[in-house]
This record gives sequence, C-alpha cells and structure tokens, in this order.
Amino acid sequence: MDESPTEHFEHAEHAQHVAHLGDRTLTLVSITIALLAVIAATVGSLETLETAGAIGDKNHSVLLQTKASDAWSFYQAKSTKLNLYALAADQGGPKAQDYAARAHRYEQEQKDIEKDAHSLEAQSEAALAASEKHEHRHHILTVAVTLLHIAIAVATIAIIMRGQLWPWRVAILLGVLGSAGAAYAYLG
Repeated sequence: MDESPTEHFEHAEHAQHVAHLGDRTLTLVSITIALLAVIAATVGSLETLETAGAIGDKNHSVLLQTKASDAWSFYQAKSTKLNLYALAADQGGPKAQDYAARAHRYEQEQKDIEKDAHSLEAQSEAALAASEKHEHRHHILTVAVTLLHIAIAVATIAIIMRGQLWPWRVAILLGVLGSAGAAYAYLG
C-alpha cells in the first residue's frame, strides 16, 4: 500500500486534539486509531518486504535456470565431441587409442556437468518455491493492511458522530481481523 511516511503523525495530531476535548470515549477512540495506524504501518512494511522477497527469489530462480541451461548446452557440446572421438577410435589407425582416451575423458566430464546441471535445476526450483511463498504472504498481508485501513476510517466515524460506540467496536473488530490476517501470513 502506498502511504505517506508521515500519515501516522496525522493520526497522532488528531488524537492529541481530541484528548484536549476531555471526552473519555473520544480519547479512547483516538488512541485506538493511533494504535491501528501503527499496526497498519508495520503490516504495510511487511507486505513490501514480502513483495521484494518474491521478486528477488524469482530473479534468482531465473538466473539459476539460465545457468542450468548453459550447463546442458555444455553437456551437449561434450557429447558431440565424445561421439566424434568415439567414432574416430572405432575407425582404428595409429591415433585410435588417443581418440578412445579423449572419448573417455569427455564421458567423465559429461557426468560432472550433468550433476551440476541437475543441482542448478533443483536450486532454481527451490528459489521459485520460496518466491511463491513470499507472494502468498504478500497477498494475505495486502488484505490484512486493507482491513486495518478500513478500521481506521470506521473509527474516525466514531469521532465524527461524537462518541457513538458502534463504529469504534466495528473498527476494533476489523483491526483484530487485520492483525490476525497478518499473523496468519507467517504462522499459517
């Protein structure tokens, strides 16, 4: 969520203004708004971190998959050389033993390259899975921070309506739901 970095100061100002009015209910509502603003700012920051984590892990996955593709290309190049030297060795002649040795060397190198390529593919899949986990958390945190912002707006209605408690109670319920949603993003 795009928020002004000073938005919480605005909420604190409103709370201070209401506190000077001397109405206990309005003071309680104002404190609730300030607390909801702090929680919303925290959840919004977590949402941003999860977005960055998803992008970073997805980029890392693509990089690893590219490296794996490069390794498979290298494997194919070694395979071509292996086949050429094996054919040359099969033809016999004075260098047949040298060609057979080179073919054997390329076969051994292929095994190492294949192992590396499989490892890179596994790392790529792991990074992609981590990215998806960050993305899932991001979606949950988006809903949570939205509920917290709605809670702030509804609590403000209690101030406008000069102390009626139903908007404040609804705001607390929405704040609890938003906070529970944020917790679920990491615990669920």
